[in-house]
This record gives sequence, C-alpha cells and structure tokens, in this order.
Amino acid sequence: MEVVTFGESMVLFSGDQELPLEYVHQFHKQMAGAESYVAIGLARLGHSAGWFSKLGQDAFGRYILQSIRGQGVDTSRCTYTDAAPTAVFFKERRSGGKTQVYYYRQGSAASLMTKEDLDESYLAQAKILHVTGITPALSESCFELTIHAMDAAKRNQVSIVFDPNIRWKLWDRDTAKSRLLELAARADYILPGLDEGEFLTGRPRPKDIAEFFLKFGSKAVIVKLGKDGAYYQSFTERGHVPAIPVREIDPVGAIVVGVKGDTEGLPDEEELQGMMSG
Repeated sequence: MEVVTFGESMVLFSGDQELPLEYVHQFHKQMAGAESYVAIGLARLGHSAGWFSKLGQDAFGRYILQSIRGQGVDTSRCTYTDAAPTAVFFKERRSGGKTQVYYYRQGSAASLMTKEDLDESYLAQAKILHVTGITPALSESCFELTIHAMDAAKRNQVSIVFDPNIRWKLWDRDTAKSRLLELAARADYILPGLDEGEFLTGRPRPKDIAEFFLKFGSKAVIVKLGKDGAYYQSFTERGHVPAIPVREIDPVGAIVVGVKGDTEGLPDEEELQGMMSG
C-alpha cells in the first residue's frame, strides 16, 4: 500500500434547482469526503491507496463503502456500527454560482472512531499517511485517533502528509489553532491554503508561511493559492506552480471544478498529463 488515509465520508444531496432548499423537491445523491477523494484520486492515477472509517450500519454507509471500493481503493479496514448513523449533508445552489452547505454530521458514526480503529500493522506497510484537519475536529476520540495514527507512522518510518483543511463549523478558532499546530508539528509535508496558513502562522505571505512550518519541523510545505496555483518550499528549493485555467462549474476541488460533483472530475494518468501539457 502506498498511501493510507482515514476520515468521514458522507452522503451529499445536491438540489436540482437554483433555489433555497425549502423550495427544492428533488436532489442528486453523491458520496463526499476529503480523505476519500485523495484515495480515489490516487487510485485513478495508478497508485495503491487505502481508506478507513466507521460507517453507520445503514443504507448510506453501504453506499459510501461501495462507492469508494468501486474506485479501486482498499476499504478492508472500515467498520460498521449501529450506534450512530452515517452523516449526510445538503448543498444549496443559488444563481451566480453561489452555494451553501448544510451538514448533519454531529454524533455520526465516524465521530465514534477511536485509536483502537487503527490497525498499525496495516499502516506500517504504507509509504505515506495522509491526514486532514477535518477528522480530529469530529470528536475528542477522533482527535486522539489522529494523534495516535501520526505517532504510529513516525514509529514505522511512514511519511506524514498533513492538509489542515479547516472546517469552521466543526470547532472554535482557538481550539482549531492549537490542535492543528499540534498535528502540524508531527507532519513531514504540510499543505495549507493561503488563508489557513495565515490563520495558523500569523503570516500573510506564502514564503513566510512555508518558512514557519519548515522551522516547525516539516521537510516541505506547499501553500495552495487557488486560481494563482501553489507555492512550494523545502530546505533545498522553492518555487511557484501556476494553476491550469478551467471554467468553473463546481467550486470544490482543483481539476474537478470543471465538472459537477467532487470525484467525478478526478483524472486518470492520461488525462492529467494532457491537461498539464496544455
């Protein structure tokens, strides 16, 4: 296994009209989850990836597992529980491309994950552990699981990639900052957005954000700049990678903003090379 990741994936219902949700009567069902997107994206590019979570013993839990496993991701370490449901959320579309998201995830099955849900021998086989700042915000036990997974990766010489991916609806700013910095201190590679980097470091410029995390102990930092691409820096090199211009249809993702949905636009190797070559 090249990459292992974990977290909450949910069922997304998108309204089929550009109206407030109270006036929408039909919805399109999809699967959504930041960590599982990474695993699916890697699988489509020919890499081996594993994702685990705790899912509700319900139709939505089965739907999520089937969706992720069907994309070539190893889900063998996932578990089910009848103590809580699989989370769902709704996306409201308004004119002008504006969207509003409503989450129903408090007390979800995934929030019941604990450090006992980590199979360290499974993680030890991987080259990379990918962690986001979403999972540790779900519950105290999920935060403990995240710390435990990162420490286990360190013990087994597995590189750690950390994407803060801040969700403000999940925790307050003071808790978010202290806990995300605690996680960042364990990471080898950090992938903050520009706003996230400024929040965590107090520094507004990509170069200064990168230098903060390098002094923090990271090997390399990639600051995501949206339509302006990304800035990267390590101890030996630094540079800027421009973004590939696309016509935005759905504001979530990178290449995938060109299509509706989140995983539907993830490319395979041939498509990715084609886009990068213009």
